[in-house]
Amino acid sequence: MNLISINPANNKKINSYQEISKDSINQIIDSSFNTFLEWRNKSFSYRAKKMRYLAELLKQKKEQLGLLMTKEMGKPIKQSIAEAEKCAWVCEYYADNAEKFLSQKEIPTGSTKSFISFQPIGIVLAIMPWNFPFWQVFRFASPALMAGNVGILKHASNVQGCAIEIEKLFLEAGFPKFAFNNLVIGSKKVSNVIKNSKISAVTLTGSTPAGKSVASLAGSLLKKTVLELGGNDPYVILEDADLDNAVKSCIAGRMLNAGQSCIAAKRFIVVQSSLKEFIDKVHNEIKKMKMGDPINPDINIGPMVNNIARDELHQQVIISIEKGAKLLFGGKIPQLDGAFYPPTLLVDVEPGMPAFDDELFGPVAVVISAKDQSHAIELANKTNFGLGAAIFTRDLDKGENIATKELEAGSCFVNDFVKSDPRLPFGGIKESGYGRELSEFGIQEFVNIKSVVIQ
Repeated sequence: MNLISINPANNKKINSYQEISKDSINQIIDSSFNTFLEWRNKSFSYRAKKMRYLAELLKQKKEQLGLLMTKEMGKPIKQSIAEAEKCAWVCEYYADNAEKFLSQKEIPTGSTKSFISFQPIGIVLAIMPWNFPFWQVFRFASPALMAGNVGILKHASNVQGCAIEIEKLFLEAGFPKFAFNNLVIGSKKVSNVIKNSKISAVTLTGSTPAGKSVASLAGSLLKKTVLELGGNDPYVILEDADLDNAVKSCIAGRMLNAGQSCIAAKRFIVVQSSLKEFIDKVHNEIKKMKMGDPINPDINIGPMVNNIARDELHQQVIISIEKGAKLLFGGKIPQLDGAFYPPTLLVDVEPGMPAFDDELFGPVAVVISAKDQSHAIELANKTNFGLGAAIFTRDLDKGENIATKELEAGSCFVNDFVKSDPRLPFGGIKESGYGRELSEFGIQEFVNIKSVVIQ
């Protein structure tokens, strides 16, 4: 079977990649395990030197890597270049901080000596999506390898060019040949990889059904998992919000990567006193957005990943309108080559509509009316997901309290759109998954937290 890469801007084939055999998979896993036995004993300074060089390569090649991302999955070129730069940042962050995060911690117990030691666990299998084809990989790989683990990647089938290039970058930076490897396989072969006794843990970023499937299999084998799944992020706009800032943040959070992000701003929940002005401002901003060839630096909305995803999104919009939502802008498939869907604005959205209940993975802004602050928070939490959330208010104490105590999500931002940052833990609750990536907490997910007591 071949894995096909298609440019979503014109639906033309870029390349095809021959899926590797079961024997080849097992040989890579065996070699990775042997590499782990040596890599785990390398010093943090040794690993950090490689990781810093990797960061430099990412910065040096950012335009080339950005173009590859844009061609394979369609994001605007400026966003692709910024993604390469962010990958360099996470490499530098763990090169600088891994030793501190995993340093031995003395714990007084009355014994002669007692401490906590953090030891690598082996091969971490990463099952990664197409929407951030470099960032999703590096945010797992940087901490995993700095901790002394090795990584094996099963990337999305349509971004195998990115996956192969990432593997090359690790080799060029001086990492051992089997410290990081990409498996050119489709999803049907993943279960056998997870079942391999030399795989110690699995991290997955993707849909909730995919996460449940992987977690079920890995759990039956008692293998640790970290899952970052879907989201239906609410952005709550209170009556005292700075509406210009709220609109700017909401549009940025919704339209980045053509809305194809787990932490995109999926639902704008606005108290009634600010509703009309907010809708007018959002409408004006959406009308200014330019859709087209993502290689053009003036374009801010590229194609969706493929026609299937585009058509599924359109159906969600149509059904929401049939159930009473009002279409103010967009909502029509353009007569263009490629998987394009225009920036779209839906208002009068209520529970029971796909635009409220489901994750809309595309450039559709959804506005929901709330009677007051309490009702707005109730609507925000009325979802099975819990990845990100935002609150907009000029009262920072009130915003902090709502973000901390009332919104049900793994990340809550006040007066800004939700984004990942190497310095902060990232992950969700409810059907958005469990475990954390990034920060000190992320690097400690795939280590043996070992207690040592000397009497």
